[in-house]
Amino acid sequence: MADTIDADERTKVRKEFHDAVNMTPAELEKWLATEESREVGFKGADGHGSGESVGHKSGTRIIELLRTKVADLDEDDLAHMKKVVGYVHRHLAQKPDHPDGSRWAASLKNWGHDPARK
Repeated sequence: MADTIDADERTKVRKEFHDAVNMTPAELEKWLATEESREVGFKGADGHGSGESVGHKSGTRIIELLRTKVADLDEDDLAHMKKVVGYVHRHLAQKPDHPDGSRWAASLKNWGHDPARK
C-alpha cells in the first residue's frame, strides 16, 4: 500500500501521540497485566461481553507502536495513533469529580495515559 500521509502529517500525528501517551512501554505493560486494567472498558456489542476490552487491546498495540522505529510506522499505525489521541482527548474532557482510582482513570491508563502524571 502506498503511503498517502505526507511527512508533515506523519510528524504531527507522532507528536500528538507522544503528547497523549505519557506512559513508557514498560509502565503500560505492567499496568495491562493488572486485574484493574482488565476490569474496565467496552467489551462486546452490549459492553458487558467477555474477553479483552477495546482499550486493553489498544494498550497492547500502543506498546508495539512505542517500540517501533519511526521509519517503520505505516498508515495503519498512524491511524491507530490518531485513534489514541482522539480517545485520550475525549476522555480527559469527561473528568469525574473524584478521578483518583476511578474507572475513568483506569480506562485512560489502558490507552497509555496516566491522568495522575503531571
